[in-house]
Amino acid sequence: MIEAKPRLSMNSKTAAASIEISKHKRDGLNVATNHDTESTTESNAGFEPGSEFLKVKEMEIINSTCSGRLEKAFLLASAFLCGFGYYMDFITRSVYTGYATSSYDEHALLSTVQVINSVVSIGAQIIFARLSDFYGRLQLFSTGTVLYIVGTIIQSQARDIRTYAVGAVFYNSGYVGVSLLLILVLSDMSSSKWRLFYQFAASWPCIIICWVSGDVVQAANPAKNWPLDIGMWAFVFPLSALPFVSFLLYATRQASKTVEWKEIQDEKETHKTSVAHWIQYIVIRLDVVGTILITASLGCILVPLTLAGGVSNDWKKVGIIAALVVGVVLFVVFLAWDIKFARNAVLPFKLMKDRGVWASLVAAFLEKMIYAMISDYLYPVLLVSVNESSKSATRIVWLPTFAACTGSIFFGLLVARTKRLKPYSICGVCLWVISIGIFYHYRGGASSHGGIIGASIVLGIGSAIFTQSLIVNLQTMTSHKNMASITGLYFMFAQVGSATGASISGAIWTQTMYKQLEKQFKNSNLAMIAFASPYEFIASYSWGTPERTQMIYAYRYVQKQTMLVSLILTAPLLVFVLFTKDIKLGDTLAGETIQSDQDPMLTWVRNKFKKLKAMWKWTS
Repeated sequence: MIEAKPRLSMNSKTAAASIEISKHKRDGLNVATNHDTESTTESNAGFEPGSEFLKVKEMEIINSTCSGRLEKAFLLASAFLCGFGYYMDFITRSVYTGYATSSYDEHALLSTVQVINSVVSIGAQIIFARLSDFYGRLQLFSTGTVLYIVGTIIQSQARDIRTYAVGAVFYNSGYVGVSLLLILVLSDMSSSKWRLFYQFAASWPCIIICWVSGDVVQAANPAKNWPLDIGMWAFVFPLSALPFVSFLLYATRQASKTVEWKEIQDEKETHKTSVAHWIQYIVIRLDVVGTILITASLGCILVPLTLAGGVSNDWKKVGIIAALVVGVVLFVVFLAWDIKFARNAVLPFKLMKDRGVWASLVAAFLEKMIYAMISDYLYPVLLVSVNESSKSATRIVWLPTFAACTGSIFFGLLVARTKRLKPYSICGVCLWVISIGIFYHYRGGASSHGGIIGASIVLGIGSAIFTQSLIVNLQTMTSHKNMASITGLYFMFAQVGSATGASISGAIWTQTMYKQLEKQFKNSNLAMIAFASPYEFIASYSWGTPERTQMIYAYRYVQKQTMLVSLILTAPLLVFVLFTKDIKLGDTLAGETIQSDQDPMLTWVRNKFKKLKAMWKWTS
């Protein structure tokens, strides 16, 4: 079902929004954007070039001129194709990365590469989100595509883990830019109650990809051909993104015919400034110092967690200790900078005082951290401990994504009708608790096949219900001109969570796996081979051999520790989801959402608590 809107001029649309806002004000409601507008005005005080957010206004004109059913259908179809390209690459490349690190005899550093990916993505989220409001969605999408291609070429030609990691920096920067800009455009072009449905469109290809990716990986033979398997995406992805770029070009051309568009172009001309002045403004707007500090501090803290350990314990090495100390110091400096000196802080503390904002951001952090811990080493566990083929293992690893994307179609339509998100989010977290419990029980042996599949399906359904809901919840609490920034902030917290989860799982893996293998084998040389190159090891020692059985026991122990930590972390996740606001969605556009301070679920809990408190007083 595609949302249809009448073709309104910007003047009539603005007037209608004003009437709607006035009506809600009379009913005692608050405009959701008051606090973030105040924060933005104060942060930019004394330095505004006048042309601020004109690109956001252009997107509003594009939305008003491309509101027909056919145009919306083409937008969703092009988003589907673009998502198909980068998701297919992402899913298969995550497998190829394991083969790449194994070919370098550095398989234990798989989580290190994943942490580097996440740390780089943190800075990229901030830059792409904030610059898209000034240079435009299309321009930043194109920039992301270029970085994507460069990173892919570097990784395909890498002959050691360091070069591969450098390629990962470029690839992940591009991947973040492309995926973030796609979400932003879909958000720009939808009302609040339909936004979840629109955002899900980019992930629907996973319904197909999760099943065909196993065949693709098996046919690609990554053990021998992983460089070619990665390099082909430097050509394939841009082709998949071409329909989406074509839609933006068409929409821009249609919007350029309106009077409002020409007025904006005239305003740009009147606010032209020197290059130095513009660069100064961009540096302040991006909070370059804060971005560098937060990225460097997290890198110094998280990467050593995955490097120290393994065959030799490196915790006492000066380099590891120094990196951790520098990371902590840089994080303290970052907080001091953002609180005292930054004009446009990476963390907008005034906005984050809102319960709905900080609860959603912390929930996003915990959700990604838990998911990373569950999924990072699931593929080798399936190959080694459950005796799955590479085809079967690839399908199972991405089965949660398949379940989530399949359920998202129906869930998106359900939210458009019920206009609520919080009750579903709570149910989603509860499903995660059940899923992790099943993963904990089935963690090795041929009998674990069915249990892991069941756990993956439950995990995926829970993800569909509450993961994307957090983004929409945040977006409805801010104005359109700040929507990109708050969306980037969400993804930043999510990436920090993902990096933290990868670090924790990597630390557990590197600190315990070699010791367990050595304990089982009672042979340090054999343990070293199994630890450094597990895929080659299981090719030499087939299922049922004593060496393979001993390896399974070691893997079961490590997986037990990982799932136990994940299960414990679901408790605070549920608490923070309970603290999110239960906002009623509507037909308003991105920048015109009206929010009530009322929270039916929280009110119900408070009333029950008051009754229990009154009963306690009466009995005592």
